[in-house]
Amino acid sequence: MNEILLQASGLSGGYGGGRVLNGVTLQLHAAEVLGLIGRNGVGKTTLMRALIGLLPVGEGGLLLAETDITRAAPQRRAHLGIGYVPQGREVFGGLTVGENLQVGMQFLRENRRAAQDQLQQVLEYFPILRQRLKQKAGTMSGGEQQQLAIARALVGAPRVLLLDEPSEGVQPSIVHIIADTLVRIARELRVAVILVEQDIAMVQRAAHRCCVMDKGRIIDTLDHAQLCDDALMRRYLAL
Repeated sequence: MNEILLQASGLSGGYGGGRVLNGVTLQLHAAEVLGLIGRNGVGKTTLMRALIGLLPVGEGGLLLAETDITRAAPQRRAHLGIGYVPQGREVFGGLTVGENLQVGMQFLRENRRAAQDQLQQVLEYFPILRQRLKQKAGTMSGGEQQQLAIARALVGAPRVLLLDEPSEGVQPSIVHIIADTLVRIARELRVAVILVEQDIAMVQRAAHRCCVMDKGRIIDTLDHAQLCDDALMRRYLAL
C-alpha cells in the first residue's frame, strides 16, 4: 500500500462564489479503502465532485499518480483512471443491466478483448448482475442498483474509485456484501477507493483508515484501530 495514486494538496472551492472546501489535503494509496466521514454539510460530496472534476477548484493541486489533473475535465480524469459513483447511484433505469455496463466500458472500446476481460472480471465480484444482464435496471432493488453502479464504474478499469454514500437506500445485509466486495476489489485489483459514508458499520468493515471532515477541511485521520472505536466515530459524526 505504498504507491500513492491520488494526492490532493490544499484544495479549495465552492459554488457560486461561496467557499465549501478550505484547503483539503489527503493521500490515497493503491489497494487502499479510505473512509471519509463527517456530519451532513461539511463538504464531503463537494470534495468528491472536485476530485472527479465536476467542480473547479480555486486553489490547490491534484495529482493522479504523477499526472497533474488539477484543471483536467471530468472525461479526461475518467480516461486517466478515476471512476465515480455519485450519491443516488444514477443508473440508467430504462436500459438493461448489460447496456448500463456497456456505457461504463466506453474508454476500453479500442481494445475489445481487454474490455470483455474486464467485464467478466467485474461480474465475478457481482454475480447477481450476471443473472440480470437483460433486465431493465430500473426494475431492480436499491441494493442491486448500487452494485450495478459500482460495476459500471469498474468496467472502465479505473485506478481510483470514488463512492458517495453507497449504503443509501440499501438493506443492511447487502451493505455488508458491498463492503466486503470493496475490500476484495481493492486488494485484488489494486484499485484505490474513497468511501464517503454515514454508515459507521460499513466504514469499519471496509476502510483501512478514515479521514474526518469538518467545515470543508480534513481535521483528523484515523487508523483502523481508531475507526473501530464506536464512541469516537459517533463523536466525529456529531461535530
